[in-house]
Amino acid sequence: MNLVRAELLKIRTTNTWWIFGIVTLVLWVLAVLYNWGESYSLQQMTAGEGVEGDGAAQIVAAAEPVNIASTLYTSGQFMGLLMVLMLATIVVTNEYFHQTATTTFLLTPRREAVILAKLVASVILGSIFWLVTTLLNLVAAPIVLGLLKVDVQLGEPAVWRAIGLNALAYALWAILGVGAGVLIRSQLGATITLSSVYVIGTFGASLLFLLLVSRFGEGIGKLQVLVPTMASDLMVSGTEMPGNPPRWVGAAILIGYALLAGGFGTWIAKRRDVT
Repeated sequence: MNLVRAELLKIRTTNTWWIFGIVTLVLWVLAVLYNWGESYSLQQMTAGEGVEGDGAAQIVAAAEPVNIASTLYTSGQFMGLLMVLMLATIVVTNEYFHQTATTTFLLTPRREAVILAKLVASVILGSIFWLVTTLLNLVAAPIVLGLLKVDVQLGEPAVWRAIGLNALAYALWAILGVGAGVLIRSQLGATITLSSVYVIGTFGASLLFLLLVSRFGEGIGKLQVLVPTMASDLMVSGTEMPGNPPRWVGAAILIGYALLAGGFGTWIAKRRDVT
């Protein structure tokens, strides 16, 4: 616990966390506006217009009140997870940037204990980001739903399940960030690499699967869940979406990535020279 408190103190005594916090709030506002517009568009669309197969069924399902509500109550997830990913990475790379890694490992020779403390501290940080955005969503979403003439849906278990799985996603991405920080020790390099892979990689994967589906059929589209960001998105869907794997598949895949990143990062940290 002392190591965890020390890591949390390191986070609190730097300007990085609140800068990322402000950026997250701005991006959250944009996400709410985007989800509002998307939900309105879904309400105006008619089933099967311009689409076939699973696509038409997905439009109908996404326009259901419980799914519109789930989307709004988890607004800001995409960019929020990126902020948590980079913050968790900085928890590690800061040690190398400020050349305190040697001192840290000398004071605590068991390197796995240090990495574990960073993992726990990062999960706590990610949970705080989730909590703040969720509280904001609980205020903003009912207003937007009212404008859309949709009930608040807070009596629906699917909505609370989406909110809870969103918390899990924030925690898992924090673990991924620590693992990435161990692998890419350069703070600037890690920030640029991760943000590029996260954003460009997600849209690139979406385009790739769109082309694959058009060539090989809709079945191959289910493999999109192997992309971490798409696994996160699947986790917070309200009800099971036609043509998509169950939500637990997205959670299982993201847990697997987190365990791999955390375990491999710890293994690397124990064996790599810190100088």
